[in-house]
Amino acid sequence: MHAGILGISFYLPQRRETNEDLRRENPDWRMDELYEKSGISARHVAGDDETASDLGYNAAARLLHRSVVPPEEIDYLIYCTQSPDHFLPSAACVLQKRLGLGTHVGAFDYNLGCSGFIYGLQIAKSMVTSGVTRNVLLITADTYSKFIHARDRTVRTLFGDGAAATLIGRSDGPGRIGDFVVGTDGTGADKMIVPAGGLRMPSSPETADEITDDADCTRSKDNLFMDGPAIFSFVITTVPRTLKALLQKTGLSSDDVDWYVYHQANKYMLEHLARRSKIPDDKMIIDVETTGNTVSASIPIAIQRSVEAGKIRVGHRLVLVGFGVGYSWGACDVVWE
Repeated sequence: MHAGILGISFYLPQRRETNEDLRRENPDWRMDELYEKSGISARHVAGDDETASDLGYNAAARLLHRSVVPPEEIDYLIYCTQSPDHFLPSAACVLQKRLGLGTHVGAFDYNLGCSGFIYGLQIAKSMVTSGVTRNVLLITADTYSKFIHARDRTVRTLFGDGAAATLIGRSDGPGRIGDFVVGTDGTGADKMIVPAGGLRMPSSPETADEITDDADCTRSKDNLFMDGPAIFSFVITTVPRTLKALLQKTGLSSDDVDWYVYHQANKYMLEHLARRSKIPDDKMIIDVETTGNTVSASIPIAIQRSVEAGKIRVGHRLVLVGFGVGYSWGACDVVWE
């Protein structure tokens, strides 16, 4: 029995923040230089009362409206986020109710960042091919903007908010989800982190104290911190090895792959990874200009936008690679349904 991706929908918040908006707010930021490197000219930002689960709900509602399978045949809802509405209950339970799915549905959350979509696919594929479920609804959603200090250009210019809903189920057609390679290195846990706000370091007046670093970026311990050079070093070392391991495991050559859809971190990193692995420019999907880095939702958003643009078609073989916070990474091959 094969498992395949039966459909993807995505949702971006209505509020849009352009580089010109950031330039007006921060006249000292060299936005032209930042754009040249990141390839990002705009990003979508959740409203003050809008949460990641709201974005995920909208993405999933769009997918259900397409009637890819009857809602009563969805047996599991899996929700990936690092921007939870609450410590408890699980937002997946709330989403089950909001989406009107049956009470036979199993539902759970998991906390993972830019590799989250790959891990979710692996879980969903295992559930479908084992016969435990018929169809799995995987929702990936994040609102990193809630953690970002307005004066921290290292992250504010890169990240956007967004969500995707992906339906994984039995595939009798050409589509299938293939093999996986995953990995974790917790020594990099402090290289991308929101230090305060959890139980290890609860938020307090002290954690809200703002510090401006040598690069003139301001943040507190309540905000997202990213060690850009360390993350870059990790990515350019680990991702090419991961791709090589996946191709060896699957027996594929680079010529067998129609499209490489990596986590959409930024243009500079994707171009560098393409050169490292000798991926032709016309096979690497780069789709960050108007969305920015949407974390766990970036890969499915890039896939669906490429489908809508006529790039990815039925029968095309994709290699998907996620990497980031944790450190955590994963890759898989997919034949598009």
